[in-house]
Amino acid sequence: MYKIDEGIFYVGVNDHSIDLFEGMYKVPAGMSYNSYVIVDEKIAVLDTADAHFGDVWLANVREVLGDRQPNYLVIHHMEPDHSANIQNFLKVYPNVQVVGNAKTFTMIKEYFGFDVNNAVTVGEGSVISLGKHSLRFVMAPLVHWPEVMVSLDEASGALFSADAFGKFGALDIDQPWDDEARRYYIGIVGKYGVQVQALLKKAAALPIKMICPLHGPVLKGDLSHYISLYDTWSSYRPEKDAVMVAYASIYGHTKAVAEMLADILKKAGKEVIVADLARADRAKCVADAFMCSKLVLASVTYNAEIFPCMREFIDCLAERNFRSRTVALIENGTWAPISAKLMRERLSGCKDLVFADQTVKIRAAFSEENAAEIENLANELLK
Repeated sequence: MYKIDEGIFYVGVNDHSIDLFEGMYKVPAGMSYNSYVIVDEKIAVLDTADAHFGDVWLANVREVLGDRQPNYLVIHHMEPDHSANIQNFLKVYPNVQVVGNAKTFTMIKEYFGFDVNNAVTVGEGSVISLGKHSLRFVMAPLVHWPEVMVSLDEASGALFSADAFGKFGALDIDQPWDDEARRYYIGIVGKYGVQVQALLKKAAALPIKMICPLHGPVLKGDLSHYISLYDTWSSYRPEKDAVMVAYASIYGHTKAVAEMLADILKKAGKEVIVADLARADRAKCVADAFMCSKLVLASVTYNAEIFPCMREFIDCLAERNFRSRTVALIENGTWAPISAKLMRERLSGCKDLVFADQTVKIRAAFSEENAAEIENLANELLK
């Protein structure tokens, strides 16, 4: 528990026991489940915490409240890592009013099997006054669930942003924001760029002075860096003119050619990220592909298909609306090299991709013919 601003307190918890967030994202630095309390003439508790941390979270709330009774429990987002302790909270504070939108209360019934008797339903622009503080609600559907809303405390300028502007990592481990926020955004929110853009347009009209997300640190000071990155990510624009070379190799031949291309590009001054898709963290690879302006996919042909880790990587890109990039292909196959054709087909639903003219075709292992192809491809990527 700590004080964020006058009358605003952080009461969230850190989770160091979790290995996979949402069952798939590696979180070696753990996670935070953020919750906040605003103490004024009336008291509002904003969101709860993961089911495994109910006692810790409630103890944090009690540390702030003492003997005082809260008036409101605000639910910005119904994902269980934020809503699982609603019923526990109501057992301790049975007279509290639960604030949500119509979809919030439907989901409470679906997830936890009870109806909220003392519900306060809010919509776009609704305001709840706490005294000096007041919460103005903004609907943010599909950022990244349909019931999501955010709220602005008009006294402090604190935007309680639900999962927007969140990141992986517990708060007691110091990490740079960008990389883990990018991996979080692209993996979890990335499909919903249109909806994030809609929220950013609403947010631009609000006097925001700090951002209080449901995961990761409270963001203060110059917020333009974070907002600019969210604008870039949700517009599907690359962050930098760089090349990602992602390969799937069995005996090392495809890897050798991928690294050969990467070395040529690096020597020419190009920033390059190289990833072994069979071993690297999938979520980071996906985030890196979105960060770069150019992507090279190098895969063996396997069972007359793309090698599985490459196929899954491409599917992850397509699911998240990968677009507006240059893509180059390297294929390897002894008797039936068709992975380039299949990779291109698998990307067919992605918009505004430009494919390099040169495809590198490896027959089992590197040949002198490949040297010329690699040189031609490097020159294309350096333009």
